[in-house]
Amino acid sequence: MPDQQYGSGVPAIVCLVAASRLDPVGESVSIRPPGRTANQEEDHRAMTSRRTSTSENKVTQKQKRKLQRQIWTDNPGLDVVHPDAAGIDVGNSEHYVAIAPEKSDEPVQRFGCFTSDLRNLARVLKAHGIRSIAMQSTGVYWIPLYDVLEEEGFEVYLVNARDTRNLPGRKSDVQESQWLLKLHTYGLLRNSFRPTSEIRTLRTYWRQRAEHVQAASECVNRMQKCLTQMNLQLANVITDIMGQTGQKILRSILTGERNPEKLADMRDYRIQASRDEIVASCRERREGVAARDTENRESRCYSLPYRRFHTPAQ
Repeated sequence: MPDQQYGSGVPAIVCLVAASRLDPVGESVSIRPPGRTANQEEDHRAMTSRRTSTSENKVTQKQKRKLQRQIWTDNPGLDVVHPDAAGIDVGNSEHYVAIAPEKSDEPVQRFGCFTSDLRNLARVLKAHGIRSIAMQSTGVYWIPLYDVLEEEGFEVYLVNARDTRNLPGRKSDVQESQWLLKLHTYGLLRNSFRPTSEIRTLRTYWRQRAEHVQAASECVNRMQKCLTQMNLQLANVITDIMGQTGQKILRSILTGERNPEKLADMRDYRIQASRDEIVASCRERREGVAARDTENRESRCYSLPYRRFHTPAQ
């Protein structure tokens, strides 16, 4: 048997002997790598076997795309998500309600905007077994209708008009309600976040207060402008003209008091400015009478919200 030479010049028979050792009976005994026990050898073989089986069962990216295309091809239609659905086109004076034709002989009905009409709308929807309703957030007209439907126990979807604007054909109120019904039936509309009634009530009070504070701030700015036009420099000697001393002086001016000495007597003892400084600041220009009259009217118009939130502590 000729010797086959390797790159290193070692005969092939020598490599075979190095790989296995013959015992006296002629059986080959595998040589374990140095430093590895029998248990470690078994663990190594089990790990190698698991890796081989995992690589065989692994699905490639190409196979995943092929499987997805096969799934969409087998089921190309849309699934009905909300079988008991209705669509409402919200308007200023009337609302159009669309339900499935198999539920009513009149699939599209029109209702008014009064409270009795909204209650009747909810009763009609309950009579036809409607559970979920989709409506657009049109201005503020949807708020009363939403509250009534929520009180009656309906699942109301408040959707953005941008998600439903791709209505094919000529757009009308009837078609808009039917289009909402179709999209909502197949679950193609996203519901907008709307907090609970307790949070909405608190939010209304907070916004109303913010509006009053803003109106009062604008009123104070106009009052300071009118005082500057008359050269009444109260703002330079008093930190806040809406404080206790400033309010007393301004109310006396509005009632017709023009004597700077009497106006200075109304100062509070905690005021840092001296009496002479207040007297000097209360001397007005006679040309500012028209501006003073304007300040008088504006202060009376805006006195209520300011007194409510900015009345200084006694």
